[in-house]
Order: sequence, then C-alpha cells, then structure tokens
Amino acid sequence: MKHANGAALDRLEDLLSAIRTLPDLKERTRGVFYRRSKSFLHFHDDTTGLFADVRRGGEFERFRVTSAAERAAFLEAVRAELIG
Repeated sequence: MKHANGAALDRLEDLLSAIRTLPDLKERTRGVFYRRSKSFLHFHDDTTGLFADVRRGGEFERFRVTSAAERAAFLEAVRAELIG
C-alpha cells in the first residue's frame, strides 16, 4: 500500500483541516503528523480506498477513511488517543 499522494490528500482536505486543529501534533509534510519526535499519523492510498495509520499504544493501527462516516470515527479515535 503506497503513501497517499497530493491528489489523494486533496480528497482528504476536510479531515486534514480538522487534524491540524488538534493539540500536540506537528505536520512535517502534508498529511504526515508527528507527536513530539515520533511519527504519529500518515495516510495511504490503495485501490480499495483511503486509509490512515495512527500510532495507538506504541503500534500503528490502520483506519479506513474513504467515507465521511469513516473519517468521523477516525477523528474521534485520534482525539481519544491524544487526550488519553
């Protein structure tokens, strides 16, 4: 599964905008977020849809983020991970 390119990230701009408002994250390159000095969140594009990998409990967990409902659930999981 390849990392999301600019066109794929364009389709996720609403989600990226919401992530940018969350605390403790720094977007080092478009769509790649770090928390402190560790990679925390990035996106993939696949023939089956768009996916996000987020670090939860020290391991990356993959979420499908193709639909609006999937994006909303993903954003809640990210918020929960950041808040603890």
